[in-house]
Amino acid sequence: MNAVDFSRSPHRRLNLLTGEWLLVSPHRALRPWQGQTENIGGDGRPEYDSTCYLCPGNQRAGGEKNDTYDSTFVFTNDYSALLEHTPVVETCEENLLKSVSEPGICRVICFSPRHDLTIAQMEVAEIRGVVDLWHDQFKELSEKPEINYVQIFENKGAAMGCSNPHPHGQIWAQHHIPTEPGKELAQMQRYYSRHGRTLLQDYLAVELRQQKRIVCRNESFVALVPYWATWPFELLILATNHHPNLLTLSNQERTDLAAIIGEVTVKYDNLFHTEFPYSAGLHQAPTDLADHPEWDLHMHFYPPLLRSASVKKFMVGYELLCGPQRDITPESSAELLRNLSSVHYTLEEQSEIG
Repeated sequence: MNAVDFSRSPHRRLNLLTGEWLLVSPHRALRPWQGQTENIGGDGRPEYDSTCYLCPGNQRAGGEKNDTYDSTFVFTNDYSALLEHTPVVETCEENLLKSVSEPGICRVICFSPRHDLTIAQMEVAEIRGVVDLWHDQFKELSEKPEINYVQIFENKGAAMGCSNPHPHGQIWAQHHIPTEPGKELAQMQRYYSRHGRTLLQDYLAVELRQQKRIVCRNESFVALVPYWATWPFELLILATNHHPNLLTLSNQERTDLAAIIGEVTVKYDNLFHTEFPYSAGLHQAPTDLADHPEWDLHMHFYPPLLRSASVKKFMVGYELLCGPQRDITPESSAELLRNLSSVHYTLEEQSEIG
């Protein structure tokens, strides 16, 4: 059998977390590109915006007034996708049309009182405040008997459907385990039952040996482009020690998580000199009162940008009809991100001017 160079030839990669396959076509990355390559900087937002419903002291659309907060701030979403007191009811029409009600809680977290910042522009101590709030919210929500899964996430940028640039994220806590974490749970349980070890700890050991897809790391966390990455600059943050959720992190590990989130988001912004859009979220063990020795805390970053600040990847054609596909290999993406500065490009530009 002839050897195949997977860095140049079409091939499929298995997503260990979902059990699904991805088509990789690295030869397509060599085709000529005559599209946009411009950089787009920030929009010069003020530190405080009197019209912003997330800024301190301002009135929200639902009529409530924000606290005059000076660090982080959390409130129940005025237009929640989930409602806490929804009764659990199942229906099935003609043995085919099945529905089940979904009680839950949706909260909004403001990362900073400053309207003009993003996570990438915050100090590690400020991001640590966000991590601490994530921890406290997860603890509170996970203790509610009707809540079996807590999803903490951030949509950054208009490209990801974020309608307000004020730095913020969300928490959706619900009765049933959602689809994507459910896929990961099945894969993790299957691997743990066979090997007596966790899937992600074994996977991280492989990545640390190969060093091909590592972007950055510290004592407690590693950021890498996963072997099965779908999005051009997708990242996965993994803990070097086994943790099912935020509650088992030490004080230093919380700081290290804040630090690596800060470093990753700075590299993203530096890639195209823009406020790099993404959807990011923590995947933690379900809160269904079952033991989950198979689960490792991890964080996904799914950014849409492909070749510049305005050229995005979309799921179209083959991807909608068959499955995900990418051109640039995860190894190439990791190398590009790894070699970027960890100092935000706006600060470097200021030092050059000075």
